[in-house]
Amino acid sequence: MAGVEPWWVILGLLNLVLLLVSMIVFLPRGWLSRFTANVRYIMTGQLPWLGLIFAVVVLQLVEVRFIDPLATSVVGQDFTPVFVSFEDGAVRWFISQWNPTLLTIFVYIYIGIYPFLLWFTPLFFIITNQRRAVKVFALSLLLIFVVALPFYLFLPITNVYTYYHEPSALETVIPSVNRFFYTTTTTNNCFPSLHVAMALLIALCVSLTRHRRFQVFTAVIAAGVIMSVIYLGIHWITDVIGGTLIAVSVFFLVKHAVRGTHDPTEP
Repeated sequence: MAGVEPWWVILGLLNLVLLLVSMIVFLPRGWLSRFTANVRYIMTGQLPWLGLIFAVVVLQLVEVRFIDPLATSVVGQDFTPVFVSFEDGAVRWFISQWNPTLLTIFVYIYIGIYPFLLWFTPLFFIITNQRRAVKVFALSLLLIFVVALPFYLFLPITNVYTYYHEPSALETVIPSVNRFFYTTTTTNNCFPSLHVAMALLIALCVSLTRHRRFQVFTAVIAAGVIMSVIYLGIHWITDVIGGTLIAVSVFFLVKHAVRGTHDPTEP
């Protein structure tokens, strides 16, 4: 296919395979008939929260594309040496220990499975009518973005491999994928780690449902994302700690605030 980037084909096929497998493994039997029979009722309760999720995604893209470059130029300073001073090259050591098999596994978790969960999880909540879970997810997503934004704008932290002038693990495994990756982030939007925060938030929100297999899967992938950002030399350990604290704190705060919402029920 002339003119088609390799990453587009690879990630497109991966998302298709993950979708088909997830529909078989994670969705309950008879979900399609129950969903179509109650689609108006389900969508009425879900649309406002889906709209909020979409709005946060748009705000994130606007921040990356327009606001962050301006803020970086105004701040005019890179605060990464502060992290380097007390982490003392811990993450850089992992780069020196790259194994081709582990590298490939972690790259596909980071750039393939994690993005899939970002869009499949809200879809899962809709199909199974998880009203409480989608509400907690949407509000937590907004609050995480609000908390993280000042750090991204006024505390620029360069990612590990860029700071040390090391090769990109993503490019090593999937050539030219950085063109896609850096449409959704920048090299200095590192603290706190949004990948870690979002992966943990997904797992925590899925824990509000009764779907055990999906709970286990999202928990495993959240752990995989945390390991991948370190092993691939993308985030500092401090970024991971920050992302974890924000995700857990925001989730339990929002969960407490919406505790009066009815427990999730399927149509």
